[in-house]
Amino acid sequence: MSRRRLDMTAKAKTATLMAFLASAVFAQESPAPEPSPITEASPEFSISPAESVTPTPVTEQTPSASPARSVRISFVPPPLEGRISLGIYDAKGKLVRVLHQQSDLNDFKIGADALVTQWDGKNDNGEDLPAGKYHARGYLVGSLKVEDLSQTTASPPENNSSANVRVKLTPNPLAKDKRGIVELTAGFDSDGSYLKTNDDLPLLTVNESPNLIRVSIMKNGDKSVDIWQTDGTIFYQFRISNVDQMMAFDCGEFELK
Repeated sequence: MSRRRLDMTAKAKTATLMAFLASAVFAQESPAPEPSPITEASPEFSISPAESVTPTPVTEQTPSASPARSVRISFVPPPLEGRISLGIYDAKGKLVRVLHQQSDLNDFKIGADALVTQWDGKNDNGEDLPAGKYHARGYLVGSLKVEDLSQTTASPPENNSSANVRVKLTPNPLAKDKRGIVELTAGFDSDGSYLKTNDDLPLLTVNESPNLIRVSIMKNGDKSVDIWQTDGTIFYQFRISNVDQMMAFDCGEFELK
């Protein structure tokens, strides 16, 4: 066989190999053909052979959750150093939410000319309250002093103790309607005892003793009160001084939708 014929044979084999590779590359790069519609009656969509058609069960539509309610509450803080307790009251004057309890000023947002907080329209149990008019008001509690006087097996003097005491507050020069008098009482829970208003707004932690079963309050002069508490075995007496160092403030009435 001549050299010329061998060269032609090699070129032919090379051309055949190149053509095969080109066809393979073209096959990899070519997009898969689009599936055709299932029937002419449903031209809006198509399903590939790998997909299966499963009928969707018919269920009742679940109503969407109600939109979150948020009420903006703003107030000018009284000119007194201390901590703030703020409550939400319904149209009948009942406390429905302790929004802030012994909060520092930096727990609030600072608005253009007031402190700002938000209420989500819920009560203390996390339940949505009905739409209507509500009121926000609170107290700024100054430098009250709590003293642990004694522990004894003797009970407090029942003839002098009472369910609540009346205390004269420091007037708030910014308030239009000055609330000069507040009725105070003592409360307790699993975290201990505390001083609160007669309508249940907590103002000051007295003691963190657990397992209390009883507390009582007694006035001791114009500017102090005594708190008695017991767990059933021993009575403890605490004196709270400077109770007049409190100012009331009012955030006004607003409507919850």
